Amino acid sequence: MKIEKNRIKAAWEGRISGCLLGKPVEMMSMREGKEFMEKFLKEANSYPLRDYINYVDSPYIRGVNIGCCKGKIKKAEQDDDITYLVLALMMLENHGLDLTTDDVARSWINLLPAGATFTAEREAYLKLLSHIDMAYQFGGERKFDLDLISDNEFNDWIGAQIRIDMYGWVLPGNPKVAADLARRDAKLSHRGCAVECSAYIAALAACIPNSNNRDEAVEQALEFIDKDSEATEAVKLAQDNKSKDLGPILRKYEGMSPVHSLNNLAIVVWSFLSFQNSFDEAIGEAVSAGWDTDCNGATVGGLVGLDLGEIPEKWTKPWQGRVSTAISGLGELKLEDLVERTSSLVSKFS
Repeated sequence: MKIEKNRIKAAWEGRISGCLLGKPVEMMSMREGKEFMEKFLKEANSYPLRDYINYVDSPYIRGVNIGCCKGKIKKAEQDDDITYLVLALMMLENHGLDLTTDDVARSWINLLPAGATFTAEREAYLKLLSHIDMAYQFGGERKFDLDLISDNEFNDWIGAQIRIDMYGWVLPGNPKVAADLARRDAKLSHRGCAVECSAYIAALAACIPNSNNRDEAVEQALEFIDKDSEATEAVKLAQDNKSKDLGPILRKYEGMSPVHSLNNLAIVVWSFLSFQNSFDEAIGEAVSAGWDTDCNGATVGGLVGLDLGEIPEKWTKPWQGRVSTAISGLGELKLEDLVERTSSLVSKFS
C-alpha cells in the first residue's frame, strides 16, 4: 500500500513534538505523581496543556529539559524516544524485513552508546557485553541463548514500546509484518506483556492509513496480538473509556511502576481515541495523564500525525527541523532527510 509522504512527515513531526512536550515533566511525573505535575503546570500557566510548557525555575527543569520549554526550543533535544526511532530506520535500511533480534543486538553494540540506554535496555546491553565475542559483534555465530539477555527486572516496562513505531510507519496496510518486526526488536530486552504492547503499537501504526477511522484502526490492530495478553486488556480498557474521565485507567493501574508498559499503553490508546479533532488536545492530555510523559506524548504524537497528515506549525517551527540523537557518529540530523529515507522504505516494502 502506498502512503502519502505528508503522513510520514507528520508522523515524524508529531512524535518529536510530543516527546519535547512531555520531556520537561517526565521526572516530576514519575517521582512526584500526577497531582504534583498538574499543580506545577498550573503555576507555569501551562494548564490545560495545549502548547509547549512555559519555563519555570524548578529542580526538575534542568539540563536539556530547559531546551524543551516554550521560548527556549532551538532543536529537538536528544532523547531515547527519538534515538531508537532513528536506529530502527537504520536497521531497516541495512537488513530490510529480514531484520532479526541478533541484528538488533549487533546494532546496539556497534551504534548505541551504553549511556543512552536505561532500565531494561541497560540491563540487556550489559548482558550482551558479558556474553558476546568479537565475531558475533560483526556478524559471526551466536554462542549464547538470547533468552538470557531479556532476563531482567525491568522486562515488562515501557522501553520496547518506544522503539518500534518505525515498523508500522513503513508497512502501511501490513500490520502482521509490522507486529512481527516489533516483537523481534522487543524480545532482545523485554518479555510477555511488554512485547505484546510493542507489537500492538506497530500494528496500530500500520493499520491507520488503511482504516476508515481511528476506532476501526484500534480494533483492527488487536487482531495481531495475543487476545489473552494483558496488553489486549489495556487496549480494551482504553476503548471502554474513550472520551471519558481517566479514573478507571488510573485506578486499574494504581501502584504500578510509572514506566510500565501496560498503564502507558492504556493512556496512549485513550488519548488517541478521545481527542480526534485536535493534535494539541491529544498530546496535551497524553502528557497531562502522567506516568511516562515524554514517551506517551511521543507515541500519541506519531500516531496522530500519521492519521492527520499535518501538524500545526506552532509545534514544529521552534525546533527548525533539527533532530539530535545519541547514535554514535550521527549527532544532529535533518527532518527532511529522515522523512525521505522513511518514505524510500515505504516504497521499497510496498
